[in-house]
Amino acid sequence: MPKDDKHLIAALEKSACSVGESLREYDDIVDAAADKQVVLLGEATHGTHEFYRARAELSQRLIIEQGYNAIAVEADWPDAYAINRYVSGLYPGTTARAALDHFERFPTWMWANHDVQHFITWLRAYNELYASKARPIGFYGLDLYSMSTSIHAVIAYLEKTDPESAAVARERYSCLDHFMENPQSYGLAMTLGLTDSCENEIIAQLVDIRKKSYQYMVKDGLLAADEYFCAEQNAKVVCNAEKYYRAMFSNKNTSRQNLWNMRDQHMFETYQALAGYLSEKSYKPAKTIIWAHNSHIGNAAATEMSRRGEFNIGQLARETYGDKALLIGFSTAEGSVTAASNWDAPARTKTVRPPIPGSYEDIFHQVNQKNFLINLREDNNVTDLLLSPRLQRAIGVIYRPDTERESHYFEAILPEQFDYLIHFNTTTAVVPLAVTPHWHQGELDETYPSGL
Repeated sequence: MPKDDKHLIAALEKSACSVGESLREYDDIVDAAADKQVVLLGEATHGTHEFYRARAELSQRLIIEQGYNAIAVEADWPDAYAINRYVSGLYPGTTARAALDHFERFPTWMWANHDVQHFITWLRAYNELYASKARPIGFYGLDLYSMSTSIHAVIAYLEKTDPESAAVARERYSCLDHFMENPQSYGLAMTLGLTDSCENEIIAQLVDIRKKSYQYMVKDGLLAADEYFCAEQNAKVVCNAEKYYRAMFSNKNTSRQNLWNMRDQHMFETYQALAGYLSEKSYKPAKTIIWAHNSHIGNAAATEMSRRGEFNIGQLARETYGDKALLIGFSTAEGSVTAASNWDAPARTKTVRPPIPGSYEDIFHQVNQKNFLINLREDNNVTDLLLSPRLQRAIGVIYRPDTERESHYFEAILPEQFDYLIHFNTTTAVVPLAVTPHWHQGELDETYPSGL
């Protein structure tokens, strides 16, 4: 073992704060979040129970103790808004399970799982308890993949509020009728010259709905304003998703980096629009919690992503809000994870391979404290020893253990990437609400690169 690794492990033994069953072990993070505008909570995989549980516990404390008033997650806007309606009590007869049933697009287990169900049940109860005192704590999505669902949501909203405009919207969106089930095929069809661009019609629809914003919002007070804001965001999702899917095939030189940046730019702009709206309606600055993968919420400028020309939500938040953004990463060394073997393939429980020697996960695995918290903002020996670039693992909705190094590792400088890191050494797979036989069967021989 290299001498620096031994020194780092010894330093972590002395300064890392053990975490286990007590919520008080997160006091340092909760205190640090007191004056922040946004707290970004990551995950090293999209299918680990301990990450979901810790994010829920931290979010509960931030809501109760520090006045945070919104959760924004790496999920599609219309699906997450069904959760928002549930936790806000807009449909009293709806259950948490019924609200989570809106997550039908792969990967359903990312949000339709028992940990999220438990958290939104708590959030609904919290909102009911304090309903007369403040605006409900909301639950929102940031992603841009829901082109067809968002189209339906815009039309459904206009049919209730402005039937004439609904007919216009239906006509504008009709150019995408053949691609509603498979939005990616829209970009391919354009490349092959089989269809015209729908860009102008989609932009016109977004402009039109914004022109009538005042007319729509004043109809029924706060609820009307919320429903308009939801419709406007759905129209924006359609606009950005059309651009995203068109870019996938429109140019052979379109890089993975450009697509990544388009997506994270959309998610960050959605967060900003949400924070601005909540601040305006609550007459006080919004304090938002974001749940997303480490690769989205850690500062990309501190990783090899930056060398590839990629940025992410964490980097944009750091550049925009400075120390008013708090970035918290998670890691694991071993255990099991829920992931798929291919895009749109069934969810499975997979064994997390032992970490690559010398990686952050390998170093943490050798610390006697198996679950611990590191404060990366402190100027101490641990932080100094962590400043050298190391490999870091990222498992998305797809896990390819047979090509672990190529598919799931990248270089990072941890103290510049996160403000805090929480390590759970041995973790367990998150349990989907809809458990299929495939989930119990374990991993297949052939899997593909991770989707983050």
